[in-house]
Amino acid sequence: MRIAFYGSSLLSSYWNGAATYYRGLLRDLAARGHDITFYEPDAFGRQQHRDMEPPDWARVVVYDANETALRSVIARAADADVVVKTSGVGVYDDELLEGVMRAARPDAIRIFWDVDAPATLVEIAAAPDHPLRRVLPSLDFVLTYGGGPPVIAAYTGYGARRCIPIYNALDSSTHFPVPSDRRLAADLAFLGNRLPDREKRVEDFFLDAAWRLPGRAFLLGGNGWHDKHMPPNVRQLGHVYTRDHNALNCSPLAVLNIARDSMASTGWSPATRVFEACGAGACLITDAWTGLDMFLKEGEEILVARDGQDVAEQLAALTPMRARAIGAAALRRVLADHTYTIRGAEVDALLRHHAALATAERAA
Repeated sequence: MRIAFYGSSLLSSYWNGAATYYRGLLRDLAARGHDITFYEPDAFGRQQHRDMEPPDWARVVVYDANETALRSVIARAADADVVVKTSGVGVYDDELLEGVMRAARPDAIRIFWDVDAPATLVEIAAAPDHPLRRVLPSLDFVLTYGGGPPVIAAYTGYGARRCIPIYNALDSSTHFPVPSDRRLAADLAFLGNRLPDREKRVEDFFLDAAWRLPGRAFLLGGNGWHDKHMPPNVRQLGHVYTRDHNALNCSPLAVLNIARDSMASTGWSPATRVFEACGAGACLITDAWTGLDMFLKEGEEILVARDGQDVAEQLAALTPMRARAIGAAALRRVLADHTYTIRGAEVDALLRHHAALATAERAA
């Protein structure tokens, strides 16, 4: 099928945590025979911070962030068998959503793909006339980055025909174990951009642990932290390109995952970083959230902390031998159950089943 995919960016992970999710899924769908065009705006400095050139498995159309360019890419939705608009494109989100769904052919499969469902649902709950709420009943699917039963119930309550979580996963062709890098040696590393609904949790889980363990070394990667007051044992890395993620995951004793507020409270929302770290064989410590046991086993494949004191205690008790054992167990689990080959097969089956039903209905 010809898929027109309107998202934030395929080529850059700069202020764009969904990049590896898009890459893993779309690469797999292309391998299954789908013809993919990804439309992304030239915005937020992403094109100046690319960590990937246009791949051979998708066409990438970079358009200017203005209304003329917007109209041009909206019109191209008419060429597709499947039209996908994601959340969080960042510019003209509402206009894109209504425009591409209106431009799509009557027989095209229409999908809203939400990569931040808990936050989106909070936004539309307060706006009865929100464009997404108007469009939802006309869509064939809402697919989400995660969220589990609460997100499914909320979206169907707003009129979605079907809401199906397509969870983050591992792309083993890009994230895998590598030798440690002395420049990234530390006891604990955290990678995440500074965002309003994440900052307090970073203070509570990461910075609090650093204050509690002044003799241990901590690494902080991600954008926006340069003017944040830090303990002296925290070294800041700034933006970490995806090409360096494996080394960052493999060099410290352990890696920390911290969910954003909305994802932690909703549950069933493992970030891409979870699978990237496990895919590199890292020993991962995560904040606690409902649904974790669906993905990894606490104490064997992942360590769980309820606050900064827990993080500090887990880290203080962690030996290199135990860290390696947990990392190895996590790697085995994600390779068995949580790869983009598995997730891509889910999406491919949905598309082909829906298309077959539509063909049968037209023939009847």
